[in-house]
Amino acid sequence: MTAATDNVEIMKSLYKAFANGDVPTVLAGMDDNIEWNEAEGNPYNPGHPFVGPAAVVEGVFARTMNDIEGFEIRPERFLADGDTVVMLGRYWGAKAHATGKPLDVQAAHIWDLKDGKVVRFQQYVDTLHMAGALGAN
Repeated sequence: MTAATDNVEIMKSLYKAFANGDVPTVLAGMDDNIEWNEAEGNPYNPGHPFVGPAAVVEGVFARTMNDIEGFEIRPERFLADGDTVVMLGRYWGAKAHATGKPLDVQAAHIWDLKDGKVVRFQQYVDTLHMAGALGAN
């Protein structure tokens, strides 16, 4: 196996863990100093990266689970180049609590890994539809 193939398998296992609600496994896959970037225009983007797993949980995971009933990430495709893995897929949720609207938006994730751990994350998402579902301006 190549490093790129190994990294894709790591990321697939982390998405599976997230889907199963196994957040400790997801966090264990992150470097202690992970730099997590939400898309510009995303209501969860504070204007700077979240640094460290605890900041990701507080700033992203907890808010998402609180705001969107039945939230899921639905990976459709993985692409890799060395230590970088790209996931193309969709965010889905039965209902955003603020508006009662369902969520179904395109998303792309870019993951940079080092020694089998995620060191950097960049999200790209349909921010217009996400903000509309969440009732954000």
